[in-house]
Amino acid sequence: TPSYWMFVCPPSSTDSAATDHNVDNTTAMLREWLKRAQHVYHYVEWRPMDEPRSYTDEWGPKHWPPSRFNHVLKLRQAALKAARERWADYILFVDSDNLLTNPRVLTLLMAENLTLVAPMLESRSLYSNFWCGVTPQGYYKRTPDYQPIREWKRLGCFPVPMVHSTFLLDLRRESSRDLAFYPPHPDYSWAFDDIMVFAFSARQVGVQMHVCNREHYGLLPVPLKPQQNVEDESESFIHTITEIFLINLKRRLDRRTRMLKTFAALGLHSTLWDAVDGKALNTSQLQALGIEMLPQYKDPYSGRVLTRGEIGCFLSHHSIWTQVLERGLKQVLVLEDDVRFEPRFKRRLQAIMDDIDRAQLDWDLIYIGRKRMQVQQPEQSVDGVNNLVEADYSYWTLGYALSQQGARKLLAADPFTKMLPVDEFLPVMYNKHPNTEYMSHFELRNLKAFSVEPLLIYPTHYTGEPGYISDTETSTIWDDDAVATDWDRQQAQKTAQQGRIRPVAQNSVTGDSPPPAARTSRDEL
Repeated sequence: TPSYWMFVCPPSSTDSAATDHNVDNTTAMLREWLKRAQHVYHYVEWRPMDEPRSYTDEWGPKHWPPSRFNHVLKLRQAALKAARERWADYILFVDSDNLLTNPRVLTLLMAENLTLVAPMLESRSLYSNFWCGVTPQGYYKRTPDYQPIREWKRLGCFPVPMVHSTFLLDLRRESSRDLAFYPPHPDYSWAFDDIMVFAFSARQVGVQMHVCNREHYGLLPVPLKPQQNVEDESESFIHTITEIFLINLKRRLDRRTRMLKTFAALGLHSTLWDAVDGKALNTSQLQALGIEMLPQYKDPYSGRVLTRGEIGCFLSHHSIWTQVLERGLKQVLVLEDDVRFEPRFKRRLQAIMDDIDRAQLDWDLIYIGRKRMQVQQPEQSVDGVNNLVEADYSYWTLGYALSQQGARKLLAADPFTKMLPVDEFLPVMYNKHPNTEYMSHFELRNLKAFSVEPLLIYPTHYTGEPGYISDTETSTIWDDDAVATDWDRQQAQKTAQQGRIRPVAQNSVTGDSPPPAARTSRDEL
């Protein structure tokens, strides 16, 4: 039962969790989670089995011998039988390594009004939880229909011969009554494989399987080879990060599409977070929120006051900070939609987060992308943690890790009543802003802020480059929607590329550093 479960399932639902043949601490983790989450459910069925830790005929934990297929089929049949006996309307099957990140997934699937439907799950490759074709022997068959669906070039719900891993079954339908996982259908002659057995059952009783890709629903790992182990599988996740939030304006569909494809290629999944559009904000809305500009604030380059685009940006980040507290998220990653990732992004970030855990570093915020503004002297490296420095005055909120403690500190500052751009607010909160007048308005400035070094993400475009767009600069000033701001197209220094840092001010860190060619790469991945 994954940690997102209570946010996906309605309060009246039943939870059935089974775990067995583990070589890790899955059982203990599930038990602890159930203690905390069982109040959400109408009924909880818990089936742990501590021994044996492996199947007698397996090569390793990622190998699927016949005994394992047989056991999984029996477990799924038991869950199906229990759901029918409780007169459940639906049953949702989810493999424990599938990550459902869309909290509306159940509502969306039920609204399709189909007997058996799966949300299309993404991976770091073209692999997904559906097939578009099968051979006469029941194996996967490559077809021209698969890739357009997997890459969202065709959107909708599509009839397919196979779905697996995560799918919803409507038990109210008469056609579902004869569906079974175990025993296999009397006429079954294909290879003994759990997903093939169930697909054959669906075919025999006339239940059409469907896969839907209207939205982004979640992630699943690419299957490992039988000789691989759980350590290899861990490469598929940044397991210290509870959730990744991607901030995107609905009208910037091109950015959304590019970022989601990039995440899929990286083997990551994000929660898509609709940004607050500053151009749509009006004076009444600002008054209702109690928003006031920080007294005497002026943009350091143009001299202008706060823009509504900057307010929209601040509100977008603020809403995620609020979400972190309301949902009790331990650590999250916040990304804007105009970034490119450095080579080995996931592995390098995971290594840094692992170092931080081992060193038991007390942290609130960690920049993974920024524009360093204090360039007179090097920033202080962090003892015991490779590739990490104490952050000095910085611009940009391209991407940062945030702890629950950090979110609490940012919200406690009551920033709506003295607002300034979010990338100016953060240095104020960690007491490194050069303008002491700004800092005087915030009594507690104890945010523990750090930065990875070298950086892991950079902007896709800088001021003056083809394709450069700013939604914060090109709007109106905060208290007068008649005064437009559009002066940064070619000249704004805030969004210009990081200038040269003198050798004497270069940060010195231990740990992994990509070669020069990699550091200057403009590739997304």
